[in-house]
Amino acid sequence: MCRSIKTLRPPALPEKATEEDIHAAALQYVRKVSGFRAPAAHNREVFEQAGADVADATRRLLDGLEVRGARRPDTRAGSA
Repeated sequence: MCRSIKTLRPPALPEKATEEDIHAAALQYVRKVSGFRAPAAHNREVFEQAGADVADATRRLLDGLEVRGARRPDTRAGSA
């Protein structure tokens, strides 16, 4: 449970974070703040909902961030 949550934005992550990356970070956060690696059956629903909520917030954060100095992919025709 002590594994660190990795940074999901450039330049720490060269490509856009995947849904799997976001979900894993969200679950790690929920595990850390709840103190449970896995929820008991009677807490499973609230645990999973918290993970989904944190993943949604993470996605919105990453989509809204502007990272100055980060290279943007060149989308012009003919560029290599």
